[in-house]
Amino acid sequence: MRPDDVTQLNLLPMDEHNRKLVENVHPSGWPNPTPDGRYNLVVIGAGTAGLVTAAIAASLGAKVALVERHLMGGDCLNVGCVPSKGIISAARIWQALRRAPEYGISPGADSVQSFSAVMERMRRLRADISHVDSARRFKDMGVDVYIGEGVFVDRGTVAVEGARLRFSKAVIATGARAVALPIPGLREAGFLTNETVFSLTELPRRLGVIGAGPIGCEMAQSFARFGSEVSVFEQYCRILPREDEDAGALVANSMRRDGVRFVCDAKITRISTSDHGKVIHYSRDDEAGELVVDDILVGIGRAPNVDGMGLGNAGVEYDVGSGVKVDKHLRTTNRRVFSAGDVCSPLKFTHTADAMAQIVIQNALFPHPFGLGYASTDNLVIPWCTYTSPEVAHVGLYASQAQDAGVEVETFTVALSDVDRAVLDGETDGFARVHLKMGSDRILGATIVAAHAGDLISQFTLAIKNGLGLGSLGGMIYPYPTQAEVIRKVANTWRKTVLTDRKKRLLGKLFAWMR
Repeated sequence: MRPDDVTQLNLLPMDEHNRKLVENVHPSGWPNPTPDGRYNLVVIGAGTAGLVTAAIAASLGAKVALVERHLMGGDCLNVGCVPSKGIISAARIWQALRRAPEYGISPGADSVQSFSAVMERMRRLRADISHVDSARRFKDMGVDVYIGEGVFVDRGTVAVEGARLRFSKAVIATGARAVALPIPGLREAGFLTNETVFSLTELPRRLGVIGAGPIGCEMAQSFARFGSEVSVFEQYCRILPREDEDAGALVANSMRRDGVRFVCDAKITRISTSDHGKVIHYSRDDEAGELVVDDILVGIGRAPNVDGMGLGNAGVEYDVGSGVKVDKHLRTTNRRVFSAGDVCSPLKFTHTADAMAQIVIQNALFPHPFGLGYASTDNLVIPWCTYTSPEVAHVGLYASQAQDAGVEVETFTVALSDVDRAVLDGETDGFARVHLKMGSDRILGATIVAAHAGDLISQFTLAIKNGLGLGSLGGMIYPYPTQAEVIRKVANTWRKTVLTDRKKRLLGKLFAWMR
């Protein structure tokens, strides 16, 4: 059944912007094609992985079917990257206006727009972007677009709305969804996730955020900047637990300055409701506590969408926690079926899904004898970024991962307070850190904490991908003044260690002889 009901689409309010979005990515009355022969490729799921796969395959001349039961564009367009960054950018402007006196500027009291206007701007921008992922655009590419539930009926057929799509190869790209926590009373009280928070039109006066990962931290900081009283509950006494601890500490300090309160080492025991709002009951240090809020945002991870597709009928193995099982060539246990994106990857990023889709195209449409020459995920170098202020970006290994693999590491760190542009911008909270293989300039991993870390990390990604050492990055000329100079300064810090005392003595003798 198609989820044509607006409430099922999680797109509220249904204003002109959301109507435009729906008309692009889930058009009402869409006429599904009539299958005509076998497809080279049937793609289930029209998020990033599915869209990229379908677009490239069609451009190469393959006969392609694309099946989507919900919203084309997937999480990224509808409830992820696009709407969240629209809100984050507005929150940054809002905060910059508050900081204007630090720069000698006194803005008028009416400079800040209302929260409802911020959310309307987000919906407008999302709708304007949505044509890129629209059903009509993909139909114009030559893709047969089916709106409805795709279910495998056997190892070579997918059923959609009564039609049977036979395929030579298929791709599962159904993405992931927000995880619901088994906290007593949470479902009854009601809560927000990244899939529903963007439907808000009024600012919650008090917001409780469960989880201090990327989603929780990004939204907590943004809502605090808008004026919410935000409290973040975290089971452990640190945020962004995947990142270096001092990177998380810098972000936590920034969030505190923005008004975020952290409730660390806390276990939430239950949720209740009262006349004053929703009550979060928790225990910490064997003492009970409670906090009354107006809304609760759950930002604890994502679960792969593997239910209801008849994967067993196709001989595709999966796990409800980790998703579809694939090898390094993204083949499932049915060699005719591949998978890409959040449904099979632990790294649930849009750019990861894009890269995996391109591997699927090469391996599904251009098979190699005996498996030789297949594209592999082993060759992927995947960076990521959390869009807090400051941002935290990383690529490659952390020092602990390298050490666990038995690789000796040298680490070099330069603070942004040593970079002129960061000082001039008032953005000195942060650092660049590089992990090198001991005794060489080979880059194993890098972390950048900076206002524009997501833009800066690509230099390290390029270096790791192409085997360029830190010396090569240090040998580049960087325009002055830019925050990218922090990369050159890290390289210079490493160079100083290469010039040993013995080398200095030898050079001293050489220069004395040359006088």
